[in-house]
Amino acid sequence: ANLSLWTIQNKVNEPGVRCFARFYLSLGQCDEELGEVDEEDCCQNPQYGYQTTDGVCRSCGSPVWSPWSPWSQCNVPCGEGVMQRNRKCFGIEASECEKPKEKVEMIPCNGTCCQSPCPGNTHAHTIPCVPVSVAGVWSSWSSWSQCSSSCIPEDRAPIRYRRRTCSNPAPSTDPPGMGCHGDDNENQNCNNLPHCPVDGGWGSWSPFSSCPVTCGVGLQESFKRCDNPAPKHGGWPCPGEGRRTRICLTNTHCPVDGVWSDWSPWGKCTSPFPNRVIRCSKTGGGSQSRERRCLHQAHNGSICDGDGLTDTRVCYDVSACHLKGTWGEWDSWTLCSPPCGDGSRRFRRRLCNLDYSDYRPTIGLKKEPANFSGRPNEDCGPLPDGEKRTQFQNCVGAPACP
Repeated sequence: ANLSLWTIQNKVNEPGVRCFARFYLSLGQCDEELGEVDEEDCCQNPQYGYQTTDGVCRSCGSPVWSPWSPWSQCNVPCGEGVMQRNRKCFGIEASECEKPKEKVEMIPCNGTCCQSPCPGNTHAHTIPCVPVSVAGVWSSWSSWSQCSSSCIPEDRAPIRYRRRTCSNPAPSTDPPGMGCHGDDNENQNCNNLPHCPVDGGWGSWSPFSSCPVTCGVGLQESFKRCDNPAPKHGGWPCPGEGRRTRICLTNTHCPVDGVWSDWSPWGKCTSPFPNRVIRCSKTGGGSQSRERRCLHQAHNGSICDGDGLTDTRVCYDVSACHLKGTWGEWDSWTLCSPPCGDGSRRFRRRLCNLDYSDYRPTIGLKKEPANFSGRPNEDCGPLPDGEKRTQFQNCVGAPACP
């Protein structure tokens, strides 16, 4: 109700930013520029983005990671090297993204050298001549000339012509021959040409539209038509733009919807009965829970969707319990750590498949699937052929850390 409209001219003495109505998270790019306003006014809408004098596009929204970039090419053409991928944190306070150090990942690769061959007498008889007269005959018509104009003007049609000569043969002169009958030229209207083009001219500007938004920054528009006259018959359109804009400010912050944080780690597995110890118990199950938070909700924005702040599951507490098992396959390689520098390396571990057959697969009257909580003392016996349980691998060719 108290909407106020300002133009850019009202704030020419204040430093501003280039405000955009769209920010694409996957590209880190701004689009649909609105104009120059204060950063605070632009970011009243969390969907907007802005650029300062450094030319980098920034988001007005809550801090959030971009998607991971594709893996880079192997950084060496032959032998051992590495590939990297990265992501960026966008938002009003970009340092607030969760896990801020996890913005670069790196894995080993092998470059492949490929080579291919490197790269035209006769005799004439004279017969006495008896003079006779020769009548003239027209030559063939010449080709039509070009039309006198390349298009049809308003007053009359252009013309074209063609000519011929009395030379096939020409009339004799001694004795005199009869000349050719008829005209030696012919004209024709060019009725099949296009009409001459009419270039367009601008009409008057329309009034500016009302401000299209009720919060943040909007853009008013005014138009003029190319109808004075309108271009016809391929004439040039009106030069310049038929649309002009100006910034309107509402001085009202747009709602900021909440976003869920990551789940916390699962808590300790405990019995529902006070003081009952269930560690290593194969019949006494318990439960454990984890939590999450709804972040950044402000200015009457929506709270986070979902089933709540807490998640609970049933479990057995196997912390430090002796469990037998058999050696399995290797676990997946970790990412290179750190993601740069000469000391970067990764590792993997041989899996010990523990035997939980003595435990019931479900817990409680509801027969919920059991989960095993804690780190047991694994007993899978000696490794085959003297293997070590953990393998390490250097990440060769990693770029220097900044």
